[in-house]
Amino acid sequence: MRSIKIVSTRELTSLILQSKTKLLDIRPIDAYNGWKMEGEQKGGHIQGAKSLPYKWTLYIDWIEIVRSKNILISDKIIIYGYSPEESDYTAQLFLKAGYEDVSIYQEFLNEWIPQNLPMQTLARYKYLVPAQWVKEIVDGKIPETHSGGKTVICHAHYRNREAYLSGHIPGAIDMDTLALEAPETWNRRSPEELKKALEEHGITSDTTVIIYGKFMWPDNKDDFPGSAAGHIGAIRNAFIMLYAGVKDVRVLNGGFQSWKDAGYEISIADEPKQLVTDFGANIPMQPHLAVDVPKAKHMIASKNADIVCVRSYPEYTGEVSGYNYIEKKGRIPGAIFGHCGSDAYHMENYRNVDHTIREYHEVEEKWEASGITPDKHLAFYCGTGWRGSEAFFNAWLMGWPKVSVFDGGWFEWSNDPANPYETGIPKEQMVSIANHFH
Repeated sequence: MRSIKIVSTRELTSLILQSKTKLLDIRPIDAYNGWKMEGEQKGGHIQGAKSLPYKWTLYIDWIEIVRSKNILISDKIIIYGYSPEESDYTAQLFLKAGYEDVSIYQEFLNEWIPQNLPMQTLARYKYLVPAQWVKEIVDGKIPETHSGGKTVICHAHYRNREAYLSGHIPGAIDMDTLALEAPETWNRRSPEELKKALEEHGITSDTTVIIYGKFMWPDNKDDFPGSAAGHIGAIRNAFIMLYAGVKDVRVLNGGFQSWKDAGYEISIADEPKQLVTDFGANIPMQPHLAVDVPKAKHMIASKNADIVCVRSYPEYTGEVSGYNYIEKKGRIPGAIFGHCGSDAYHMENYRNVDHTIREYHEVEEKWEASGITPDKHLAFYCGTGWRGSEAFFNAWLMGWPKVSVFDGGWFEWSNDPANPYETGIPKEQMVSIANHFH
């Protein structure tokens, strides 16, 4: 093994200003976002650092992940984390992969944080929780940022209780997405129905809800592919709970996979739901989070708003509808392409390989390249609301001030023959492509 150069705090403050420097934070993504996972005085990451968790070095395609994050072989690589051993191991991997300028910064906890040097956090990081935070609650403790009040852990699924019964977090109840959205329209249910459903699951407006799902390799050819895409469904439920008025909704970052990766106990008990008599607030408490067709039309016509299409590019251009129950192909006129993943049941553009939410700077960069900016009112839509809800949740976590879900999405829009639609590559994209080749 080659010895790796150690960078001082003074050197780092100068080096990170150079364009060729890539500062890599190899701590868990949750620590990067803001959680103080080793008792540090301050949470977050060094300003400008990229997230490359040590956990990923265990994956056979680690170098492909590195390349996908635009970490070039010509870059100056500086690594920091919690453990010198993990930093050194990661640095050695870079050297083996042909990277030549690799060094380590070891004073993050001892100097960078105590000296109050520039740090960044995900604005609402506390609503995206690590598995160890949930474990503390399961163990009867009160973790950081928790009020100490009642907590309900929900394992979300769509028509798939077997996903829950085959293994879940101890003490978690199951929640079918159909409890909160109606299959006739796939929109959120009525205020009366939401009130009843939340009460039946033991949830009031003051309950801390932890929600997660299980990724089970969805196949678009199946009759009900969403039954295997539980974590997107969980974030869909989280959005509806926020809309309804649950004040403290937390999503387990990475879903059940993160709990499993942590090696924590898995239960197969069918936990009974503890009903409550009153939700305790008028639903919806946050009506602005949901946009319906009339409001969507106003937003399309406004210079201060954008409708963002969170679907695959073949869906956006009208090559496919994306769903076995949606016939019409195309997009809402004027909708900005907001990425998603390979199809209606995958969110690769918003997820890391371990299903945790992607580094938020990368999501911002993708959005900025598409013209999606926080100064406008943004309504995210997909086919029926799941992917739109996940994109919304990313923007909400970032603290973007005016974000909503266009709940009806392509399903409701395309079902009305009076609504216009577009197919093909938008003209402005054609111009951009032409300029690229001249």
